[in-house]
Amino acid sequence: MSERQLLRRTAEIAADFLESLDERSVWPPASVDELRHALGGPLPDEPVDPLVVVEELATNADPGVIAIPGGRYFGFVIGGSLPAALAADWLTSTWDQNAGLVVGGPAAAVVEEVAGEWLKELFGLPAATSFAFVTGCQMAHVTCLAAARHAVLEHAGWDVERNGLGGAPPVRVFVGGKRHVTVDRALRLLGLGASSTVAVTVDEQGRMHPDALEAALADGDGPAVVCGQVGEVNTGAVDAMPEIAALAKAAGAWLHVDGAFGLWAAASPKLRHLVEGVSEADSWATDAHKWLNVPYDCGLAFVAHPEAHRAAMAMTAEYLVANPDAARDQMDWTPEFSRRARGLTVYAALRSLGRSGVAELVEQSCRHARRFADELARLPGCEILNEVVLNQVLLRFSDDDRTRAVLDAVQRSGEAWMSGTTWRDRFAIRISVSNWRTSDDDVSRTIAAFEQAATAS
Repeated sequence: MSERQLLRRTAEIAADFLESLDERSVWPPASVDELRHALGGPLPDEPVDPLVVVEELATNADPGVIAIPGGRYFGFVIGGSLPAALAADWLTSTWDQNAGLVVGGPAAAVVEEVAGEWLKELFGLPAATSFAFVTGCQMAHVTCLAAARHAVLEHAGWDVERNGLGGAPPVRVFVGGKRHVTVDRALRLLGLGASSTVAVTVDEQGRMHPDALEAALADGDGPAVVCGQVGEVNTGAVDAMPEIAALAKAAGAWLHVDGAFGLWAAASPKLRHLVEGVSEADSWATDAHKWLNVPYDCGLAFVAHPEAHRAAMAMTAEYLVANPDAARDQMDWTPEFSRRARGLTVYAALRSLGRSGVAELVEQSCRHARRFADELARLPGCEILNEVVLNQVLLRFSDDDRTRAVLDAVQRSGEAWMSGTTWRDRFAIRISVSNWRTSDDDVSRTIAAFEQAATAS
């Protein structure tokens, strides 16, 4: 069988999966042990025909494949894959460019440049802002906070790239009490441990109190970083960015923004008021595989000070080929040398949607979230715990046991899947609407599953 025939058959399998999304159970039927039995066994001694490998992989893995690309998966702020982005992802693997150097793929480098500029425009970031395409928001935080570490220590007279952190002035990092755990891990990876963080109190929605931040900043001096948040992972709440930005600036602190999904509100004329003041920050981290709906993995880092960004990331070696066109070598801005050409899927998604399409994708998700909140609130014993400002709905029933029972029943029905969480020491259910495929019918089917589960519990 030729490569063309193999790829054509693979495309048929992929299309069959996508066409099954409306009917298949959102959560897969197979157990982990069943999957181990089907997919495991000894490593073959001899080569296996590629078509046999693909056919058997598809058959044996399918019972363990979650319908994440479908419209009724509401777990973990995960988007689907837009058709143009999915197709571009296939081309990305086919072309197999090393998007670390321009000479490893000039087209990939230029596409990344173009997509980066488009994204800055969508988010309303300063024109001189630098950017990096990384694996996810985790590494976007690492990239941005590495630039922050460089800048604040340089201001204090310390060269962290040369001297490391031993003997360096201590860096205080101010974080909200409800920041995402990826911020903490990024700080840990950068040698700024838990003892360097100062947790600032938050309100009932998870928003940092500006007054508390002001007091915390005043209680000491030296290098400082403030980590704000637009889009708390349970409630969708957005920090008061104008006030926080002013406080950080007055204190001489670097302001980093965790905008894993919430930063995309800036792309919507109807919602960008929620992130007013975000452009005053020094760095921003977000995900394209959330609200832009490109395939995994694709995170985005933006830094308002390119010199700090490049100083924290750039490396060279004698074997690296000089860039003949003075184009942007991507590895100067990311933690990776060899890397996937992630810019291709982002470029395809942005071109296919256009400015208005990105706005509509974000606004549609938020409309669905508000409908969930309005209709589920009518169920006996159901309480909506958050102000539904973006795409997150947080709810619970009369007590923890009933809440768990309702969630378990909805999940076991296969109609929809969403995660449980803990909010203010109580068990709750979190619905995250992020997928371009989610339709009014998907919302209706999910609400019906909740009604049936609540009645039975």
